[in-house]
This record gives sequence, C-alpha cells and structure tokens, in this order.
Amino acid sequence: MADFNPVGWFEIPVTDMDRATVFYEAVLGMKLQRQQLGPLEMAWFSSSKPDATGAMGSLVRHPDFYKPSQDGVLIYFTAPDIDATIARVEPAGGKVLMPKKQISPEHGFMAVVMDTEGNRIALHS
Repeated sequence: MADFNPVGWFEIPVTDMDRATVFYEAVLGMKLQRQQLGPLEMAWFSSSKPDATGAMGSLVRHPDFYKPSQDGVLIYFTAPDIDATIARVEPAGGKVLMPKKQISPEHGFMAVVMDTEGNRIALHS
C-alpha cells in the first residue's frame, strides 16, 4: 500500500464559471479562488490550513477541452454535516439524485447530487 494519497489534483468541467462558483460556494460553505490562465478559467477549492487533508482541485472552463458530464468520474466531497449540505443543493440550483443513505456503520453516509453544470458529484460524512 502506498504511504501517500495518490490523488494529487482533480478538475470539474463547467460551462458557466459564475453559476458553478455560486453553486459550489453555497453548497460547500466555502470561498473558491478564481484564476484566469489565458483561455483557461479556474476556481480552486482550497483550505486556509496548509496541512489540511484531502486532494486539491478546481472548477475548470475551457470551451475546447472540458465538457460537463454525469457519466464520468464521481468525486466525493466531505460534508461534516451531510444533512445541512444536502439541504443547500436545490436552493443553489442543483438536484439531489440519490438522497442520503448509510454506506455502512463504519463508513458513514453518502448522497449523490447534480451540480448546475450537469456533473454528478457525491457528498460523504
């Protein structure tokens, strides 16, 4: 087994960065850091703690290289209060695809939602 988390970065495709940023900030209760890198537009998920756990990632928009999909990789976002997080999805413009369910007593709970761009993401507590 590796002595490190092999997930170093993830990117979630979006078509409307303003709309997607509002959705993720509302649902996750955090501020994303917007970046413009030439034609590539990004909004980074980050922590104010340098030693925070979890993989870094970003919303990304580039008309030639990124297309939102509900059929690709499923990213799980940690939601310490999963009920409150799920409650923010639909008011922020998303849709709950699978309500909260217990994975197992030792692995907690999960839900699957669709963001405003058509990406399927999961919430985990």
